[in-house]
Amino acid sequence: MLTYDVQIWAIRKRPDRSAAYQLRWRVGPRPFSKSYKIKAQADGRRSELLTALRSREQFDAKTGLPASEVQALNSSTWYAHTRAYAEMKWPGASAKHRASIADTLATITPKLINDNRGAPAPKVLRIALYSWVYRFVLGNDGTLRPRLDVEEPPADIVAALAWIGRKSVDITDLNTPAVVRAALNALKLKQDGTAAAENTVNRKRTVFSNCLRYAVERELLTTLPLDKVDWIPPETDDEIDFRFVPGPKLAKALIDAVGEQGERGRHLMAFFGCLYYAANRPGEAASLREHDFTLPEEGWGEVLLSTSMPRVGSGWTDTGESFDTHGLKKRGRKATRPVPIPPVLVRLVREHVKEFGTAEDGRLFRAAQGGHLLSKEYGDLWKAARRAALTDRFYAKAIHRNQQRANEQIERALGAAD
Repeated sequence: MLTYDVQIWAIRKRPDRSAAYQLRWRVGPRPFSKSYKIKAQADGRRSELLTALRSREQFDAKTGLPASEVQALNSSTWYAHTRAYAEMKWPGASAKHRASIADTLATITPKLINDNRGAPAPKVLRIALYSWVYRFVLGNDGTLRPRLDVEEPPADIVAALAWIGRKSVDITDLNTPAVVRAALNALKLKQDGTAAAENTVNRKRTVFSNCLRYAVERELLTTLPLDKVDWIPPETDDEIDFRFVPGPKLAKALIDAVGEQGERGRHLMAFFGCLYYAANRPGEAASLREHDFTLPEEGWGEVLLSTSMPRVGSGWTDTGESFDTHGLKKRGRKATRPVPIPPVLVRLVREHVKEFGTAEDGRLFRAAQGGHLLSKEYGDLWKAARRAALTDRFYAKAIHRNQQRANEQIERALGAAD
């Protein structure tokens, strides 16, 4: 515990001792002392403690030392700390968040170095960090360990990690605003050097902030360094504002165009209908089962969302599969979200079940060869539908106000689009 409750006494001489000059001080209720053979040594140490006290530096009640000295004793490199942070976060994080943590740390860590003499190729260093250090697998003893410690990496990966281990800045260097700014500026760019999207920068900044907070928790830093830097993420003009959606006529034209792309297109019409009419995320729609729907003969129905199944790569999941099944985003693991669906989507889903049935586990949408629906598969179909349905100009409208009024407005608009 850190405290300002500190008292430092004058040097006491004890002639009967070999180390005759004793420095005594108190931190909170606990007394501390240290003896020296030479009075100048005792006076010098007392002067250091007094300087820290006059600088309004807190003292550690456990060790009796100023906070800066405790921090120095516990010092670690940034690279070593990121490894500890990634290991701490892995068990409780979703597969997608694990990959996001690795992506962020692999972006920042190469920038926080003392010098770049003998640096490996940037691509090699990124692979070394992203795929070997910040990715964890089960070791032979059944415990989670970095992939680096379980599998044999190529020689260039070993050399790259040895280099970053030597060159990484000390964690205390993050107290310097210029170092923090260098890390933040690294988040602005994609791997090809072009500007990253604003939401990507914000996502990575959150990971960076949490990593620094963990350094404070580990007592490697005394304060959060981000508070010392006035930094605003860059604004970009190439992002879609997801509050806005295509108007009903355009949406219907796009979904119809999907259906014109052969049997696979017909299979995925209801999938894209769920994205538009029920505002599902692709991972949510991919996990939908027939029993999730209420599909009346007429009028509005409902879909009950409970899981999401995004594709993130087998290296980041607990099961070794490329899909990660988990609860809804930013909700409890067992939370559900009922979504009213308009008659047009009710019809799409009913027609889908009639023509294609369901998988053995009840899922509506499957890959062409069975199994989980792949993002590349529906992405290619969507590109083909866009080319077929979109003109040079794209119109969008926002839907606001209360749900009942919105439902009525939507139903009228959808009816006009038929």
